[in-house]
Amino acid sequence: MRSSRTSGIQLHITSLPGGRLGPSAYAFVDWLQAAGQSWWQMLPLGPPDRYRSPYKSASAFAQWPGLLASPDAPVSAEEEVSFRVSQAYWVDDWERFAGPGAVADQVRFEREWSALRSYARERGVGLIGDVPIYVAPDGADHRAHPRLFRHGVVSGAPPDAYAPTGQLWGNPVYDWPALQRTGYRWWVERLRRTLAHFDMVRLDHFRGFVAYWAVPQDAPDASHGVWARGPGRAVFDAVTRELGGGPAGEASALAGDAPVPGVLPLIAEDLGVITPAVQRLRDGLGLPGMAVLQFGFDPDDPRGPHRLENHREDQVLYTGTHDNDTLRGWWETLSADRRAEVDAAVASAGFEEPEPWWSLIRLAQRSPARLCMLQAQDVVGLGSEARMNVPGSIGRSWRFQLEEGQLTEELAARLAAVTREAGRES
Repeated sequence: MRSSRTSGIQLHITSLPGGRLGPSAYAFVDWLQAAGQSWWQMLPLGPPDRYRSPYKSASAFAQWPGLLASPDAPVSAEEEVSFRVSQAYWVDDWERFAGPGAVADQVRFEREWSALRSYARERGVGLIGDVPIYVAPDGADHRAHPRLFRHGVVSGAPPDAYAPTGQLWGNPVYDWPALQRTGYRWWVERLRRTLAHFDMVRLDHFRGFVAYWAVPQDAPDASHGVWARGPGRAVFDAVTRELGGGPAGEASALAGDAPVPGVLPLIAEDLGVITPAVQRLRDGLGLPGMAVLQFGFDPDDPRGPHRLENHREDQVLYTGTHDNDTLRGWWETLSADRRAEVDAAVASAGFEEPEPWWSLIRLAQRSPARLCMLQAQDVVGLGSEARMNVPGSIGRSWRFQLEEGQLTEELAARLAAVTREAGRES
């Protein structure tokens, strides 16, 4: 199903026309196949918060019934009992949190998701999911397992050039020694659940497993935080012992065609300031890291890991993540020095296209990274109005949705040609 070099598209289910599973999801799989794409990556599937963010979901295990194409489909008593048995670790906690009918909704989701995933597999399209490192405050997991979380501190990120007082996320942070005493059972079950739905998973804020920024709960901003030690590879070793890796993991395609025993099908989100300890953990686990094309044109950072000449095979290259602008919006707002960097790279590769974003798509596909992921907005050529998330803003994010007919046959053929040119066609 996989070759050494592949590519795919990022598009959350809510960004499909209609924003649900059903005909538009199947049509998107057909479009991916026609476009020569091997992967469909989406955001977390859990119930979003009141701002529509899927990264502060009320559950790390339950899926959002708002994604269902048929939310009123009947569920038999036998189906519900079977689901309760197979998902015994978490389902009662979720029912207590969400109320009557919560389990039936999960059964419906399993039905619809299993059908879509089978359809995608038959067409050579793998599904990539996303696991946020933290859970929502006072969510189902926080309530059900209070002893697994530290008291008096919350999550965040330290001050940097972009945020002088840091970022105060406010999620509960893990009590890693308490988790260790359970054999990391919560994390084992969380990844078991997620990997049952996806062929590969992006693991958010990977550096937090080495050290994380802990902020006093009553602090006015994140500048008052301190670094605290994470579990290192112990949590991954526990997961591997339970779930295995390699032969059943699609991530082995990123290291070549042969499966790699013991390698979990994870992508390490290693963006930001990454220390040698984080690199050692990533490489010791055999996980691909990430590079972002939009970060690769800083004339003051010639050794930056995102520059094309510094890319590695064991990486996933993204034109941009859900937190970035679209390629068109980014290009239209570039400073003169960075625009010169982009123009020079495009001219050197001979990839001048009438639309600059298509020049950048061709440049991204040329990367030595085994997997190249494009945003759907970039293929369509949409501007900043189609951005998925603007970090730190309220009310503007998580709302992008394609219109019917925007992903045309002509775009599929054009992307297939570019993908074939780069040796990535499925």
